[in-house]
Amino acid sequence: MTDHPAKAPRPQGHPAPTRRGVHDKLNQLAEVHDNGFRPERTLRLRVEFVRQLRRRRTQLTVIVLLALPVIIALAFQVSSSSGSSGAAREGASGGGRSAPALVTLATTGATNFTLFTEFASAGFLLVVIVALFCGDTVASEASWSSLRYLLAIPVPRARLLRQKLTVALSLSFGANLLLPTWAYLIGGAFFGWAPGQSPLGGTFTTGVGLQRLLVVVCYVSAQSLLVAALAFLLSVLTDAPLGAVGGATMLVVVSNILDSITALDPYRQFLPTHFQYSWLDALGQSIVWDDMMRGTGLVLIYSAMFFALAWWRFQEKDILS
Repeated sequence: MTDHPAKAPRPQGHPAPTRRGVHDKLNQLAEVHDNGFRPERTLRLRVEFVRQLRRRRTQLTVIVLLALPVIIALAFQVSSSSGSSGAAREGASGGGRSAPALVTLATTGATNFTLFTEFASAGFLLVVIVALFCGDTVASEASWSSLRYLLAIPVPRARLLRQKLTVALSLSFGANLLLPTWAYLIGGAFFGWAPGQSPLGGTFTTGVGLQRLLVVVCYVSAQSLLVAALAFLLSVLTDAPLGAVGGATMLVVVSNILDSITALDPYRQFLPTHFQYSWLDALGQSIVWDDMMRGTGLVLIYSAMFFALAWWRFQEKDILS
């Protein structure tokens, strides 16, 4: 039996490729000798985007988003009038004063069907999908034991985070756009293209209805940035993708629970999800921007903090997985 040779010690002044600073040294060497290292050629955006689109979880997410409006439309078609009333009562218990009207108006046309689908999905389904895309970024590479090799290629840390986050946010925005667009087409096919009716009273022309839908989709997408930032931070902190996805979803749920406790006034207005449904203010005869502006500002502050913390933590840590 032969003895295995002892591992040669790393020479002084040559840090591990997974430690911070090695890419700076390579850039310094490139200034003196053209060693072929080009940071901009590593982990190209197109390659990462195609790679994520081919993953099974992305394909399953698209199937769910396409199936949900069809299932909701079929449920409205086969439901009895008593069942619809029951659904309205259930919606009133958890969605505020506009929830019953959104349910009862859902079958009046494509616009109202899209509004109901957005209302039913924004609180949980879209949260989970955004958390899945952004929480699975770095943690999945760590769980596959490929993160260390990406950094040893080497891919600069800031570039790795930027490329991963760009693709994740693109997929998240795509999901937020795909659901209402497909729901509008399904609603028109099942219930017609009648002008939209406001749950607060009045009707919209087709053009105004589409403008209001655009405001709703943009605001919901902006609110999802908070989930993306939180999931991305947890993805940097853990090697378990499900831990990052579940942790971000759980914290959003906890924030919603705390926000429902009126005894916490006026402090609950600083909760990150306090203005989550402020897009309902866009459904009146005139748009009320106050709460939507506050909600957008609050989300941008929280998201900037979470993204900055994720960047700082990833730059400082030694990657062992």
